[in-house]
Amino acid sequence: MKNALSERITNMATSATLAMAAKARELRNQGKDIIGLSLGEPDFHIPDFIKEAAKEAIDQNYSSYSPVDGYGDLKQAISNKFKRDNNLDYGLSQIVVSTGAKQSLANVAMVMLNQGDEVILPAPYWVSYSDIVKLAEGVPVEVPTSIENDFKMTPYQLEAAITPKTKMIWFSSPCNPSGSVYSQEELEGLAEVLRKHPGIYVVSDEIYEHINFRGGHVSIAGIEGMYDRTITVNGVSKAFAMTGWRIGYIGAPEWIAKACTKFQGQITSGANAIAQRATIAALEAPVSKIQYMIDEFHKRRDLILSLLGEIEGFALNVPEGAFYVFPNVSSFFGKTLKGQKIENASDFSLYLLEHANVATVTGEAFGNPNCIRISYAASTDEIKEAVSRIKAVL
Repeated sequence: MKNALSERITNMATSATLAMAAKARELRNQGKDIIGLSLGEPDFHIPDFIKEAAKEAIDQNYSSYSPVDGYGDLKQAISNKFKRDNNLDYGLSQIVVSTGAKQSLANVAMVMLNQGDEVILPAPYWVSYSDIVKLAEGVPVEVPTSIENDFKMTPYQLEAAITPKTKMIWFSSPCNPSGSVYSQEELEGLAEVLRKHPGIYVVSDEIYEHINFRGGHVSIAGIEGMYDRTITVNGVSKAFAMTGWRIGYIGAPEWIAKACTKFQGQITSGANAIAQRATIAALEAPVSKIQYMIDEFHKRRDLILSLLGEIEGFALNVPEGAFYVFPNVSSFFGKTLKGQKIENASDFSLYLLEHANVATVTGEAFGNPNCIRISYAASTDEIKEAVSRIKAVL
């Protein structure tokens, strides 16, 4: 019975990215030739050296429950990775391995937030941040950014958003959905504000750190005064094409890590044993092992920006990381296309699905109602065909 469901679940939004992917699958099953540019999923196969590590783990009978917070040697590999790539010193007691970075984020929300605590979300933000915060009885506080500022929050905006109820700030760099990357100078500016408010904690989502075209990733935990109040979130889904393996992790102050382990112990316990063993191989390998994927994403970014730039009405920034473009399409609002009135980004995204057979995601799901997210984690041929179809129906 529908009325027997909790308010918690009835008030929760469905993930817009997953909903659009499901809609695209439904249309494909009806025989339509849908090009999916909605999901943030690399189209590469997992590197062979990671597969071999998984096969070896199976042969070694890694089939028992894993430790709640992850195998010790995996946590050591994560600690080494943090030091190598981010110059961050996280001991094993500060690291928690989870079933994907999404669970890592949910863990942090559930152990840190009380009812009414405010969480600042620079918009656009990843689609699940807001509902994860709400699930933990927190209050999302959106801070709108603009394409003119490369969709990045300024120190002035951060200061203006802080209230006595502010508990946390969550952001991703490189950003999903905008592809924006915060520089050292920009993070220093945010940290300068936060140092005046010592009770505010930071969740830094760095899942796309290696898919970075500007040459160098900066972690806010490495900035003066920020280490003891930052939870650094990462995982292997994006850079290693391991989306289905579901391994994420955090590096955090020990008391936060222990709380996440306690919570996870009652929800899922330890992450998949075989996936954890494979992740050791992934993280111990030099980044050069996956450079071919990063280089290909860079080429695809340049291609899709060039093609979309030929469509009148698309306003574009130049994303410096991840594998998304986030064009402002508000110039189409109020117009009628093929008899369909376009009132907002949701209408526009559905129009492209229906008439161009191209799946994108409305920016409304990411806190920006003027944009749509287009993933270029697809083949060059698919990108060319998709943009050609979009151009034709506009």
